[in-house]
Amino acid sequence: MTTLLHIDSSVLPGEASSSRSVSAAFRRTWEEQHPEGTVIYRDLAADPVPHITAAAWTAGFTAPAEHTPEQSAAFAARVKLIEELEAADAILIGAPMYNFSIPSTLKAWLDSVFLLGRTAGGAPSAQGTPVIVIASRGGSYAPGTPREGFEFVQNYLEAVLKETLGLDLDFIVPELTLAPRNPAMSELIPLYEVSRKRAFEEAATKAKELAERLAAEAAEAAGRDAR
Repeated sequence: MTTLLHIDSSVLPGEASSSRSVSAAFRRTWEEQHPEGTVIYRDLAADPVPHITAAAWTAGFTAPAEHTPEQSAAFAARVKLIEELEAADAILIGAPMYNFSIPSTLKAWLDSVFLLGRTAGGAPSAQGTPVIVIASRGGSYAPGTPREGFEFVQNYLEAVLKETLGLDLDFIVPELTLAPRNPAMSELIPLYEVSRKRAFEEAATKAKELAERLAAEAAEAAGRDAR
């Protein structure tokens, strides 16, 4: 059975959130392809991961036998999140842009799962795991736009998820999501609608393609084991 780790971080609920809406569409298609699969779901807005503390941080550089009680408790919480990451066959992350960057709740999750010598370093423990990020944003920060230089979501997540944790990263980017709510952006509503439609199409397509890819890899591995 396959396992999908699904993380949402938008403060907005349900369909009010573009990242949640698109990640839900991805998940629906994924579950259609994997009716017997497992989904580990974390809503970081409803149930936030604690921000990293001195005890949680230093425990990662201290032998377990030398942990204080505070370090042991804090590190156990980190290990649970790390094990969810390592158990996943695929990862889905909703990462809306807030003030040019990711939500602090998502940063807290990343700080917890980032552990040198295990998930990060020479041989990251989740290396190669595919991760789809729904990087929604109220405006447009695409190359050539006036605010291109203010894009710190994809750049940051590429550095952490791909370059450091070794994950196989792909993005879906619904943009101009504030156009229907902001009168100053009303002329951009048609472009918003195109972007939204494309994001839902990509969610369904990428979920199906990824499911097929993992099924093929599993069949190939089973064939090797049978030899």
